[in-house]
Amino acid sequence: MQQVKSEAFLAGARMVDPRALPVPARPQRQRLAGRFTRIRVLHGRAIRRGLWIAAALVGALTLYQVREPIGAFAGTLGTLAQGEFAEAGMAIGEISITGQTLTSEQAIFDALGIQPNASTLAFDVEAARQRVAQLPAVDTVSVRKTYPGDVSVVIAEKIPVARWRVDGVTFVIDGAGEQIGEDRGAYSDLPLVIGDGAADDALAMIRALDGFPHLRNGLVALSRIADRRWDMIYDTGLRVQLPEQGVAQALRKLTSYQNEFQLLDRDVSIIDLRIDTIVAVRPNKTEDTEKS
Repeated sequence: MQQVKSEAFLAGARMVDPRALPVPARPQRQRLAGRFTRIRVLHGRAIRRGLWIAAALVGALTLYQVREPIGAFAGTLGTLAQGEFAEAGMAIGEISITGQTLTSEQAIFDALGIQPNASTLAFDVEAARQRVAQLPAVDTVSVRKTYPGDVSVVIAEKIPVARWRVDGVTFVIDGAGEQIGEDRGAYSDLPLVIGDGAADDALAMIRALDGFPHLRNGLVALSRIADRRWDMIYDTGLRVQLPEQGVAQALRKLTSYQNEFQLLDRDVSIIDLRIDTIVAVRPNKTEDTEKS
């Protein structure tokens, strides 16, 4: 039934020229506006995101291009401000340093980084403290500024345990074997160790000797041999050869022989304790032994 009506309707329909319709056609400008509206509705978020990205890139490029002029301008302002503060009586005038022995004052001054006419207000205390703390002999340090123009530095240095002679230079070392300064004669009471690797194992040998203080009499140096064992060198030229393992037992044996036979006072050049069950002794050469 519906199909019959449709065919009848189509049979009675007339062909009409669109240009003759009473409603005017939509202008081209309105059609374009509609398209833009449809694009904005469907893709507005992506468009806004792209615009933001583009703006950010342009801004970053602009800042990159003007970075040097801005930096120069900021530096100029900083210099002017420093000068103004200095002229106003805020310039750093007195620097007091206490607690240093191994660390030179010049090294501390350089680490502080205080320039001429620098103002107390602009001086970065924490940055200066960190630089001073990196000096080899410094254990702890405090840096303070007192207005209008004073800076105080208080240093606690690492504890030296021995002197280490290498390549003709004598250094002072701490318990970890680190060089914390040069020996300029102020640490002659510390044990002297010589040889490659001596600094790394010095503290262990020194502690072993602490249990036998009488063996230190006349001891001038501890020599590290092949970075494996120690020789004890006395002011008489005597050399006591210690083993790689069992150093405490060897020192105990040496003490016993000294107490019973005064072995260290004998006219010998070498006492060999490298073998646990043997004590070998080499007498000093005399004219009689050379002739024979």
